[in-house]
Amino acid sequence: MKLGFLSAILPEYSFEQVIDFAAEHKLSCVEIPAWPKGKAERRYAGVTHIDMDVLDKTEASRINEYLSEKGVFISGIGYYPNPLDPDIQQRNLAVGHIKKCIRGAAALGLKNVNTFLGKDPSRTISDNIKEFKKVWPDIIRFAEDHGIKVGIENCPMYFKDEWPGGKNLASCPWVWREMFSAIESDCFGLNYDPSHFVWQRMDYIKPIYEFKNKIFHFHIKDAKFYQDKFNEVGIFAAPLDYHAPKLPGLGDVDWSKIVAALTDIRYKGCAVIEVEDRAFEDTLQDRLGSILLSKAYMNQYIL
Repeated sequence: MKLGFLSAILPEYSFEQVIDFAAEHKLSCVEIPAWPKGKAERRYAGVTHIDMDVLDKTEASRINEYLSEKGVFISGIGYYPNPLDPDIQQRNLAVGHIKKCIRGAAALGLKNVNTFLGKDPSRTISDNIKEFKKVWPDIIRFAEDHGIKVGIENCPMYFKDEWPGGKNLASCPWVWREMFSAIESDCFGLNYDPSHFVWQRMDYIKPIYEFKNKIFHFHIKDAKFYQDKFNEVGIFAAPLDYHAPKLPGLGDVDWSKIVAALTDIRYKGCAVIEVEDRAFEDTLQDRLGSILLSKAYMNQYIL
C-alpha cells in the first residue's frame, strides 16, 4: 500500500504547493480534487487543484514532469457531485464533469477517478436504483474506453443540507451488490471509507473481504459515535448530531483490523488520509499538522 492524502483540506494551496508538501513529508501520493471552477456547494467541495477545463497535452506533460521531479504520484482524481440529481440540468453538469475527469485522468496517465453514485433524496431506494441503471452504464462505458477505474465512495451524504434521504445511493453493501450486478465491469468499483459505516453502526471489516476485487482506492478517515448525543436525538436525526469525523486514531475505527483485512486481500493500492476533523480546522497550520499527525499514526501500519 501507498500512503497519501486528499488535498481538498488545503483549498488555498496551488497544485505545486500540495505536491511540495507531500514530497517534503514523504507522503507517496495525493488524491487531487478537480471540481469545476466556482463557488463550493458544501464543505470540502469546490476545490480545484487540477482544472480539467484547461488540461491539455502541454499541461499534462508539465504536471507529470513536476510529479516526477518531486517523487510523488497522483492516487486518483476526486470529484464528488450528485449525478442522479432530480434537477436534470444539474445532473447533466455532474455527469459531464465526471467524464471530463475521466478524460483528464487518462491524459495524465492515471488509473483512478473517485466520485459518488448520486441519489434523489426524495425518492425510494428502488426508484433510485432504476435511475442509476439509466445514467451510469454510459459513464462506465466511457471509463472503459479511456482505461480508467471509477471508485464510488460510500458516504451517504445524509446531512442537514441533503435531507431527508441523502445524496449518495452507494452507502451500503446491499446497494453495492445491486450496482455491480447491474453493471459488470472491471472499471466499476469502490473508493472505500470505513468511517461512514461507524456512524451507521455497521460492520466496516466484513465488506473488505466480500468486495476485495472492487476496492480501487481507500480513504483513511475516522469517526466518533457519541452515544449520549444519540440517546437524545435518535436514529432519525441528522447524523452529525450524534457523530463527528475524526483523525485516524481519534475515533472508533480499529485501524489494526482495517490494515489486517487489507493485507489479507493483498490490497496494493493507495490509502489516502481524508481530513474532515473540525478540531483541526482553525488555521492552515492546524490543517497541515492534522495531515502529519494522521501520517504519524498510520505509519504504524503503512510506510
